Amino acid sequence: MNKSPAGAVIVISSHVVRGSVGNRAAVFALETLGHPVWAVPTVVLPWHPGHGRATRLSFPDDGFDSMIEDLIDAPWTSEVSAVLTGYFGSAAQTRSVARLITTLKARNPDLLYVCDPVVGDIGGLYVPDDTAEGIRDNLVPLASIATPNRYELGWMVGSPLETNTDIIDAALSLGPARTVVTSAVPMMAGGVGNLLLSGRHALLAEHRWIDNSPNGSGDLFAAVFLSRLLSGMPDERALQLATASVYEMLARTMKRGSDELTLESDASSLVSPMALVQVRRIMHRALKPASPS
Repeated sequence: MNKSPAGAVIVISSHVVRGSVGNRAAVFALETLGHPVWAVPTVVLPWHPGHGRATRLSFPDDGFDSMIEDLIDAPWTSEVSAVLTGYFGSAAQTRSVARLITTLKARNPDLLYVCDPVVGDIGGLYVPDDTAEGIRDNLVPLASIATPNRYELGWMVGSPLETNTDIIDAALSLGPARTVVTSAVPMMAGGVGNLLLSGRHALLAEHRWIDNSPNGSGDLFAAVFLSRLLSGMPDERALQLATASVYEMLARTMKRGSDELTLESDASSLVSPMALVQVRRIMHRALKPASPS
């Protein structure tokens, strides 16, 4: 395993009592890979709502904002090297967290901020419009890296994304220097892809599609990809290893017949995944190297 720097990661997302989604997935992955984590819950649920009725515990916006202010004023912020955000409980929370990230970036220009805009999927938005708009308008512009799925990216740019050319066009218009679009259009039959836009490169990492897989793969991918980048790994290798870890974790979970990611049993898939993941370079008119003058 690559050695991770000592810098802490602040992870801001939902918390479930049972299961491996939101902060439960991201914190486990980051700590397994050697990072101290400051975990901030945005909502608390007994389990993922996809399993059935779930009571939602929400924080008052002013109380959440006060906690973020405490973090801003904390004497240990020099420890923080990255922030990862996911699911938010309200639009006001996005404004509070934007203030935190802006402050941390002013103190440390090298801070990495990964925004996983958890707002929806193929069925549409599953957060209120104002919360989704808060993530898009307040947080995505601050991101070093964004990790939307294809449908979230399509919602943010206001256009359906049917091809990888559409996805590349949309990702380039989004703003962050690097964007990874999960559930991109695969080039291999029966597959699914993660498409990374970085500089003048478009890289597609693919693996076999797994039917009826448990929730949490996006949370897990964002955390593992961030960890690999913090270890100094090049973008392409970080994409390949993060994709391999998530695929291997999903495959092992399905083999066990679990309805939640079996993180505790498969930590080795995070540290040293064995799955082979192919990475292809995608051509696009906007990504061609500039001609020499």
